[in-house]
This record gives sequence, structure tokens and C-alpha cells, in this order.
Amino acid sequence: MAGTEHNLRHFLRRSVARARRDMRSMWLSLRTHAPRQTLFWVLALIIGIAAGFAALMFRKGIGALQTLLYGTDDVMLASHAQTLDWWVILLIPIGGGLVVGLILHWFTPDGRARSVADVIEGAALRDGRVEMRAGLASAAASLITLGSGGSTGREGPVVHLAGVISSWVSDRMRASGIEGRDLLGCAVAAAVSASFNAPIAGMLFALEVVLRHFAVHAFAPIAIASVAGTVINRMEFGDITEFRLPEANVLGFYQELPAFLLLGIISGLVAVLLIRAIFWADDLGSTLAHAGRVPRWLRPALAGAVLGLMAIWFPHIIGVGYETTIAALSGELLFWTAVLYAVVKAVAVAVTLAGRMGGGVFSPSLMIGALVGLSFGHLATAVVPEYSGSETLYALAGMGAVTAAVLGAPISTTMIVFEMTGDWQTGIAVMVAVSLSSALCSRLVDRSFFLGQLKRRDIQLAAGPQAWMLRSVPVRELMRPLDSPRCPGPVACEGMVEEGLFVAANQSLARAMARFEATGAEVLAVTDTARGSQQRVIGSLHQVDALARYARALAATAREEHS
Repeated sequence: MAGTEHNLRHFLRRSVARARRDMRSMWLSLRTHAPRQTLFWVLALIIGIAAGFAALMFRKGIGALQTLLYGTDDVMLASHAQTLDWWVILLIPIGGGLVVGLILHWFTPDGRARSVADVIEGAALRDGRVEMRAGLASAAASLITLGSGGSTGREGPVVHLAGVISSWVSDRMRASGIEGRDLLGCAVAAAVSASFNAPIAGMLFALEVVLRHFAVHAFAPIAIASVAGTVINRMEFGDITEFRLPEANVLGFYQELPAFLLLGIISGLVAVLLIRAIFWADDLGSTLAHAGRVPRWLRPALAGAVLGLMAIWFPHIIGVGYETTIAALSGELLFWTAVLYAVVKAVAVAVTLAGRMGGGVFSPSLMIGALVGLSFGHLATAVVPEYSGSETLYALAGMGAVTAAVLGAPISTTMIVFEMTGDWQTGIAVMVAVSLSSALCSRLVDRSFFLGQLKRRDIQLAAGPQAWMLRSVPVRELMRPLDSPRCPGPVACEGMVEEGLFVAANQSLARAMARFEATGAEVLAVTDTARGSQQRVIGSLHQVDALARYARALAATAREEHS
């Protein structure tokens, strides 16, 4: 009995001592980290408010320009356009394209509008920074594109515009890579939330698509910014959903679920076709522009002419397309009308983006997905009416499925569909369709439209950090100069060059690692240029140094993603 009492007292003393140590450690941690953490959360709130207002002003700017040019905003634009003269519908996109081309020609180095893919690149390769001058020009160009009849969406330019805001703040506070990426995530979340009144989806979009991880340290500030963006939206538009459905959708029986599996497969294929059509159209446009010696500032105007001709017969392609999306979700379109509208809209999106007119793919994906889902719903309810619910349920599921596959964002897209419609009762149907479409599309393309865009620029992000990290490090950073005691020396390095065992200083570490693997060498000479008679040896690169840098970079990425 005495031994038991002694052990109990000993246990209690150890517990009290451990609690005191834990309290001291917590207090020290709070004193050390709390001030900067609190400041960071305040910055997240400020960035969220700024990005929210930027998204709001961008949206209202599009509406104001559409009203000025067409006489109404996007909500009733398709119907109103049918009352306009054909030459008005033709000339407005041409004029808008001309202005867009001049803006991008003057203020961007390549005449290309920035979008979500560039924000993903900034998060992965530029410590959370994006191009500011080109970003502001892209926002202006995209606003004019959408206001003058371009057939894209507003989320891409809004996300990049938010990235410009966070990049400015990151530069002023000299933020580290982790801090810069977190601030970028805050800005993106707020912009998406303010655009679609979807706070949960905005937060998830930033984590899933832009940062591409769900680290705990990033969750709180991004959530704060996302809520701030939503508040900005609701101050202007109230607590309402983007799309108002006429009635609640109800999944009739579980026997109907196989139909949504099939819809998911069809939606995944539609997403693949849309992505490849955009890329094919872009290649075709570049080929024709090069063959015809078309100046890059004229390319958007030519695309505007094609869009104007299409809009004369199919005015639903003009702008974001909310009126047609609402009609699809309400079941107001017949089968062949929905099919035709989906095909024409996909062509219009490809023409707009191939013409370098600016804008994003989110809203077009929503519209095409709703049309595909409605078309499938008409067939499903006609074939097995006793097991089928409403056609609008299929439209809702198709909207989520196509969009999730195009964006490569099944989680955030599912939440966006729920938050934009306010219909939470059909979650099973939407999730089934989204899961199948995303899985199929990710196997047939490089994960998503955005990562596919980056791959076309030779930026390999789809396979993870191990695939692109070495490309971000130049050989110059790791080479040993000729006067270094650990360098083999000028004579030995000259001999390596003669044997072909060399790499240029301005080439990436990925190129050097390929040379190490191909030759079996452990040391490469480093030259100032890759080729030429004036080539000069300036140092050496050792495989052990390259491997050590690679290991440190992978470890740092792992710490960030799991902190």
C-alpha cells in the first residue's frame, strides 16, 4: 500500500513538472512567434479586403462596359442581343479585340494575357510572386474582352489581379517563400470568394489549385481572407446565391446513381475535348498568324471578328453566359438546343483564347457542363422515367463534373457548385459525377487545363516538385569557381570541355543532372556559354553539390507542405 502511494506521488510530481515545462515552452513560443503571426493574420485580412474589392470592381466594370456597348449586362445579354442590328454584334468584338491587342502589345513582353496558370507558376517557382505590370495590363485586357463579347470567364484575370496585390505586399515586407505563397493563397481565396459568393470554395481553390497542398499553417490566414472577400461580395449583392434554381432537386432512388457515373465519364471526355480544342486552336492561330505575318496586336481583333460572326446567330456565346447557364439549370432548353449551345460555346471559348483576348475558363466550363448535364438528363429521364429525377439535377451534376475536370479541382469545384446554387440536397449525385470526370480527365491530359498550359511553356509542374525543382536552379549558383581550392583547376576543366563533359552556367540544374546521368561523370566543367568559339571555362560543377541542393529543396518543400 505504501509503495502504491509513493508511486502515485511520484507520478503526480512528474506530471506537474511536465506541465510546467510545457507552459514555459508555450509562453516562450507565444512571445517569439505570436507578434509576427498576428501581424501575418492582419495582413491576410487586409489582402482579403483588397482582393475582394478588386474582384467586385472587376465584375461591376464588366457589367458597366456591357451595358454601355450592348445596352444590358450579362444577366440578360443573350436575349437582349437578339434585338440588336447584326452589324452592331459584329463590330463590338472587333473593336474590343483591337483595344485588347494594343494593351497587351504595349504592356506585356509576349502579348499574352496572364491568368490562373501564371499564378500557379508564381506559387511554385517565384516565391509567391507574379508579374505586376503584365498582370495589371491583363486585367484591363480581360475586362475589355468580357465587356465587348469575348467568350471566356472572369475568374482567371481576377485571380491574377489578386496575385498582383499580394505580390506588392510580399515585396514590401520582404516575405520569404513560404510567407509569399501564403499571402498569394490569401489573395486568391478572397478573389474567388468575392467573385462567386463562395467562401468555403474560395479557400479550397487557393489550397487545392494554386498552393497545391493543404498545410495547416496556411489554413487560418487563407480562411480569414476568404471570409473577408465574401463579406465584400455580400455588402454589394446581399446573401444570395449566384444561380437561383426554380425548385429543389431530389435524387429519386439510389438506382439512379449509375446514370450519374455515366454522366461523370461523359463529362470527363467533354472536358478533355474542351482542353484539347483550346490548345489546338491556339496552335492553329499561331501558325496562321506566323504564315500571314499578322502583327500580334491584330490577333485579338481577328478573333473578335470570328466571335462577332458567331454571335449574330448564337448570341448566347457573348460574355460570361449566366443567362444560358441559368436556363440550363432551370431545364428551359430542349435536348438539341442544349447540345448545339454546348458545341458552339466550346468553339467560341477556343476562338477567344486562341485569339489571345484574355479571360478564364471557369465560367465557360460551368455553362458547358450545365448544357451537357441537361442534354444527358433529357435522355436519362426519357429512357428510364420510373427511376429518374429531374433533368435539372443532371444539369447541376454536369456543371460540377465538367468544371472540376477542366480545372483539376474536384474538391473546390464541388463546393463552388453547392455554394453557387444553394442546393445541398443533391450532394451524392454531384460527387459521383465529379469523381469520375476528374479521374478520367486527369489521365488523358496533364492533370488540368492550367497545368497543361504550363507544360506547353515547358514548365513541368504536373508531376510534382521533383519534376520542376531542378529547373528553377541555375548552374551558376552551385558551381565552384576556378580559383576555389576544391575546383579541379583550369587545365583539368579545359580537358573536360574537349571531352564534352561540360554545362553552361546559365543552364538549369536539371540539364546538368541529365549530363551527369548520361556521361557517368562526377564533375562537369562550367562554361560561360553553351556553344561558340568564344566559350570560356569559369568553374566546375560537382554531382555531390547538385544532389545536396536537390535534397535540401525537397526537404524544405516537404516541411512547408506538412507544417
